[in-house]
Amino acid sequence: MPSHSRALDTADRSMSPIDGYLARFAELDGHEPAWLHRQRKEAIARFASLGFPTTHLEDWKYTSVTALSAVPFDAAAPDTVTPRERRAADGLRLGAGIDFVFVNGFHVPALSSPAALPAGVTVTSLARAATEHADLVRAHLGRYADDEQAFTALNTAFARDGAFVHLRRGVALPGPLHLVFLSAAAPAPVMTSPRTLIVAEEDSAATIIESYAGPGDVTYFTNAVTEIAVGPRAALTHYRLQEEGARAFHVAAVRARQDADSRFTSLAVSLGATLSRTDLGTTMDAEGTSCVFDGLYLAGGDQHVDHHTSIDHRQPHGTSRELYKGILDGRATGVFNGKVYVRPQAQKSDAQQMNKNLLLSDDAVINTKPQLEIFADDVKCSHGATIGRLSDDALFYLRARGIDALTARQLLIHAFARELIDRVGIASLRERLDRALQRRLPHLDEEGAA
Repeated sequence: MPSHSRALDTADRSMSPIDGYLARFAELDGHEPAWLHRQRKEAIARFASLGFPTTHLEDWKYTSVTALSAVPFDAAAPDTVTPRERRAADGLRLGAGIDFVFVNGFHVPALSSPAALPAGVTVTSLARAATEHADLVRAHLGRYADDEQAFTALNTAFARDGAFVHLRRGVALPGPLHLVFLSAAAPAPVMTSPRTLIVAEEDSAATIIESYAGPGDVTYFTNAVTEIAVGPRAALTHYRLQEEGARAFHVAAVRARQDADSRFTSLAVSLGATLSRTDLGTTMDAEGTSCVFDGLYLAGGDQHVDHHTSIDHRQPHGTSRELYKGILDGRATGVFNGKVYVRPQAQKSDAQQMNKNLLLSDDAVINTKPQLEIFADDVKCSHGATIGRLSDDALFYLRARGIDALTARQLLIHAFARELIDRVGIASLRERLDRALQRRLPHLDEEGAA
């Protein structure tokens, strides 16, 4: 699934945004299986029909992509990895488990760990898997993520590579698998389209981390899609860390389907990008499933961060727990929209959902909308949201014990976020998140903290 890319010329810049992507798609070669090529053509047609979402759509009411759509992004292509990317990849390693590294959405074996995998575990590039594991990929790719969503359709059309993870029945991955997606600096703005497919068969278990990062001094666009199949009694933990550059755009979809008695745990952390939007969802499609959806987002300056979640209880005896926390400073804006569906046949479902937000400035804004749609009568469900500021009583308590105002504020902010960080089961990832939080704590002067 190689790609062809070129710099934009004057004619390209005069095209409408949609026409520009159609022209770039026409330039891609067709060296891929026929079924995949058909899937891509159908996806670009859907994207052309849908267009970019607007704030007239309920799910995009508080997130405008006008600035994103106005940039004529070129399609990413494999390129020579420079020392800058090598240093960046090294800085993202966790020192635990296996690192599988991608640059501009393409697998780079030279930067990845040797694949010392147990029997029954396959970790490879999606480009290779489309040929070497064609039946399995074809059975799952595009099945869980909805190409009726414009950005998902755009990813399906342009994704030339990504990660493929397959766990056979009864196999457990002994350590974490870290999928590192790094964007590289380029002369013109570039769109990367990484695609991840994870298939965990019955009684299997794994912990998988996705990290997204890139340079802070250039404009680029990451449009990522992850699809996850969790088989009967399988247990999958999925961590997602977004630390894109300050001028980056980041749009992502994570979609899972769970089978009987399976467990799916998700933690999404958003720290970077000028605009980020992450849609996460699971379909609990059999009896006895359980899921945990946790999230932490920090935004300052003029950043905009948006999380939409969907938990769909379709069968009886399902359990879901959801806690998202946000910390907003400066003129940052945040969006949380969480939906929990309980279908008529999903009796004995147990669902709890909560969104908590901490506003550190008068100009920070959060739009939060937790939702329950319940069509069964024998259930236990609750939801809620809080928006607040740092407690004056808590600040006074710390100040009275000799702690300066700035340190007192940082201690309280840190404590607010630690509840989620402490749930991470990988020590090196907990430490990395803790360091990232410390770096992002507001650097207020003494007067502003008083």
